[in-house]
Amino acid sequence: MTASAKPPSTKGSTFCVLADIWCCSAARAGVLFGGASGPVAPFDPLKLTQKGSLFLTRPSLANYIVGRDELEMRATDVLGMIASGKLKLRIEHIYKLAEAQQAHRDLEGRKTTGKLLLIP
Repeated sequence: MTASAKPPSTKGSTFCVLADIWCCSAARAGVLFGGASGPVAPFDPLKLTQKGSLFLTRPSLANYIVGRDELEMRATDVLGMIASGKLKLRIEHIYKLAEAQQAHRDLEGRKTTGKLLLIP
């Protein structure tokens, strides 16, 4: 994706999918999550104003879940949405536990999207 391209799925959204921080429109937020792509290259934060007051965040679950009670409450909410069909999970592949090495190779080789399950 180039700096001028914006994925169609984010049109009109407050957030943009980042392959490059400069893909965001003015007054939007760039959210960096997960570490699969490695560390983010350093950049000058003042450049965020040049593109139109961009926001950039790197959230961590530990900062949003305060204690076991909140974790259990949020987990119950999410699992309830899955059970009711409000939240759909895309399972990419199901591996037998004996195939765990292959599952790791597929993850490390970036051959997967969606969820992978290991079944005993």
